[in-house]
Amino acid sequence: MFKNFLVPTDGSELSDRAVSAAVSLAVEVGARVTFFHAMPDIESSIYGEAALVRTVDPEMFEKTVHERASAVLERAESVALDAGVPCEKMHSVTDQPYEGIIAAGKVHGCDLILMASHGYRGVKGLLLGSQTQRVLTHSTIPVLVYR
Repeated sequence: MFKNFLVPTDGSELSDRAVSAAVSLAVEVGARVTFFHAMPDIESSIYGEAALVRTVDPEMFEKTVHERASAVLERAESVALDAGVPCEKMHSVTDQPYEGIIAAGKVHGCDLILMASHGYRGVKGLLLGSQTQRVLTHSTIPVLVYR
């Protein structure tokens, strides 16, 4: 069955719950887990506070993004290690997180992507888009959605 999960996480509460669910499933089936965090591309970040920080102090922006990625991934790794699940962690810079997720799954030979879905609907869903929906649409690797 599935022996190598990719678990994308953005550090949100829902993603943290998906990490725990993935680790529990990995324990049950004897799988390993690769945690992945997509970092924003500082050149393409055009929205909100990130754009302001990038413009004013690009080095600070990059440092902050890397620190956040490390913190998110270390938290996920801790859950896996506490359960005795072998794991790896990785991050990449991308302006399209779904593309980074799919690429990470391929690079690490994952046979399942287990990810959270925030379930945005209506106008919010239209404006924010759904990385989970995009992964579901474009991935050739099976995807298990945690809600």
